[in-house]
Amino acid sequence: MTSNADLLARRSAAVPRGVATATPVFADRAENAEIWDVEGKRYVDFAGGIAVLNTGHRHPKVMAAVEAQLKRFTHTAFQVNAYESYVELAEKINARAPFSGPAKTIFFTTGGEALENAVKIARAHTGRTGVITFTGAFHGRTMLTMAMTGKVAPYKKKFGPMPAEVWHLPFPNPLHGVSVEQSLQALQFLFRADVEPERVAAIVVEPVQGEGGFYETPKELFQALRAICDEHGIVLVADEVQTGFGRTGKLFAMEHTGVEPDLVTMAKSLGGGFPISGVLGRAHIMDAPEAGGLGGTYGGSPIACAAALAVLDVIEEEKLLARADTIGAAIKGRLESFTTRNDMVPITAIRGNGAMIGFDIVKSHGAYEPDAEATKRVTTAALEAGLVLLSCGVYGNVIRILVPLTVSDAVLEDGLKALEAALVAARG
Repeated sequence: MTSNADLLARRSAAVPRGVATATPVFADRAENAEIWDVEGKRYVDFAGGIAVLNTGHRHPKVMAAVEAQLKRFTHTAFQVNAYESYVELAEKINARAPFSGPAKTIFFTTGGEALENAVKIARAHTGRTGVITFTGAFHGRTMLTMAMTGKVAPYKKKFGPMPAEVWHLPFPNPLHGVSVEQSLQALQFLFRADVEPERVAAIVVEPVQGEGGFYETPKELFQALRAICDEHGIVLVADEVQTGFGRTGKLFAMEHTGVEPDLVTMAKSLGGGFPISGVLGRAHIMDAPEAGGLGGTYGGSPIACAAALAVLDVIEEEKLLARADTIGAAIKGRLESFTTRNDMVPITAIRGNGAMIGFDIVKSHGAYEPDAEATKRVTTAALEAGLVLLSCGVYGNVIRILVPLTVSDAVLEDGLKALEAALVAARG
C-alpha cells in the first residue's frame, strides 16, 4: 500500500518547494465534507479546498452535469466556437449582480487571472493606470496580482521588482491598531504624495480579507470608497474570489454592505471543484476593451461552465444561503464556549458572516498578542484528530473555517469535536 510518507518523499524529489502543501496527507478519495487519505484515514474537511467546495466534494448534481458535458465535447476555446453554457452561465450571474443596471460577465480559469483582467478592464474604461489595494490583501500570484497582494512573505519574497503603479493602504482593523479614519487619511496622503486620483483606474478590496485573516471590511470604509470613486471616476472592484457563492450567507458578500461595486471578481466555489473564474461588471465598463483584448484558451471551459450551472442550481435548490447562516451560528456558538477555558490555547475575536468563520489565537486571555506558534500546533493537532484545518492572517495566528455548506450536522459535529481536541492538545 502506498503511504503518505512514501508519497511525501517522492513529492520532495519531484516537485519544487515553491508550491507548499499545508499537510503531509495525500488524498485518495472524497465525498461532500469528508476526505480519505491513501492510508485509509478519514478526515473532516474544514478547508474546502481553500473555499472552492461550498457545494462539497463531488456533489451528485455537479458530477452529473460534468459527465453529460464530457459526452458532448470538452473544448473548443470560446474564442473559436462559442457554446450555450457559457452564455447561460453569464446570464444567470448577471441576473444576480450585486449592483443595479445592465451587467455582463466574462470567464477565465483562475482567481489571479480574474483580478488581472479586472484591472485591464478598469484601465480600458478609464484610460488610467493606477491601482490601489490594501495591506493584508491577497489577490493572486501572477506578477500584477502579486504586486496587488498586501503581504511580502511568502508571496513577494525573491520575486521583485514588482510592477509599477500599484499602491497599498492600511487595512482598517482595530485589533491591529488601524481605524477606518486612518485608512482614509492614508488615502488622502497617497493622493497628495504619490498619485493624483485622476491617474487611478481602480481601487480593489475584498469584502472579507481571505489570506489576510478573515477580517470583514467595515461598511463605513466601503461607503467612503464608493463616494471617492464616484467623485474621481475610479472603478471600485470587489474581489469575491473567496467570499462568493454563498459562503457568507449571500450569493455575494457585497450584499451585506449596502454598497454597489463596479466590477466583481469571482472563482473558487463557482465551479464546485472545477477550474473557472470570472469578472462580472457594469455593462458599459465591461465593454471598454477592444474585441480580442480579453480571453484565454481555457477560459470558461465547457466542462467548468456545466459544473458552475449545476452549482448555482444546488445553491438555490438546497437553500445553501440559509444553510450557511445555520452552520456559521453553530460554529460560532461552539467557539464562544471555548473562550473562557483554561485547558485550551486562548482564542479571541470570533467573527464571520454565514459560514466564513475566523478566530484568533493569542498568548493569553484578555490581551491581544498573536501566537503563530500555537496556531501551527493547533492545525497539526487537528490533522492528527482527523480534521483538515487552515490558518491565515498577517501574523499567522488566525484559524479559518471553510467547511462545505452541504456538510451534514453529524459530520460538522465530528469536526467541531476534533477542533476542540486540537485546541486542548496545542495548550501542552
